[in-house]
Amino acid sequence: MKNSVLNTVAPALFILGLLIVPASAQTAVVNHSSTPWVIQTATSHAQKHASFVENRITDLHAKLRITDKQSKQWDAYAKTMRDNASSTDKSFQDRSQKLSSMNADDAMKSYAELAQLHAKNMEKLASSFDTLYGTFSDEQKKIADKLFQNEQANRHGEMHKSH
Repeated sequence: MKNSVLNTVAPALFILGLLIVPASAQTAVVNHSSTPWVIQTATSHAQKHASFVENRITDLHAKLRITDKQSKQWDAYAKTMRDNASSTDKSFQDRSQKLSSMNADDAMKSYAELAQLHAKNMEKLASSFDTLYGTFSDEQKKIADKLFQNEQANRHGEMHKSH
């Protein structure tokens, strides 16, 4: 069970990784984070992230062969994914708007707050997936296990290609 939960959270960790790079890059920006361009960019990123999440939900639904009987648990899992993405995007937008007025200490603290939010979101996602996973047939469990193991391995390999 621990492996399945760990494998389930791997995609979300990848998403956080995509969000961390812009956040760490933002800390290098001194006077531009409250400009309309930055706000527009953050909004555009949030829209792309929402689209990514919707595509991910659709893809997982098909690959996991979710049945009508599982729709209640699936809907809860999908809602958690959407809610997590929304709260994360809002937090990054808020941070980007305030970053130019933060000193280095405040910037680090705000980054720590983002990490805490991510951890809370992952707990919610793991819990809702656990409930969904409990409804899976043996075949669906095999698909889910393989799906998340392959994604984790692929992402791990991609991370090491850049080094």
